[in-house]
Amino acid sequence: QVQLVESGGGLVQPGGSLRLSCAATGSIASVNAMGWYRQAPGKRRELVAAITSGGSTNYADFVKGRFTLSRDNAKNTVYLQMNGLKPEDTAVYYCNARVADIYIGERDRWGQGTQVTVSS
Repeated sequence: QVQLVESGGGLVQPGGSLRLSCAATGSIASVNAMGWYRQAPGKRRELVAAITSGGSTNYADFVKGRFTLSRDNAKNTVYLQMNGLKPEDTAVYYCNARVADIYIGERDRWGQGTQVTVSS
């Protein structure tokens, strides 16, 4: 199966920065899109940013130029650079990927989630 491995979460002060990474590994034929979602306690999971293998991006309005999504297609990895972090950014961040598995075809896969806490 294809799995997603996330890293980069942690505790940061307001105005600080974090960089999240997500790598897809396993029986991969192709990765068609990757992105990040987040979920705070009592809230629904929401899209933060997504990118296709061709480089087309889609950002949530609340990012407002603070976050930048990039990818390394050769490594099947996506990066989320988060600057100017605010307390309301506190959430569990989940990587998502639409992949073509060699054996079972196209699937959506989710990472286990990484905690981002913005507090002073």
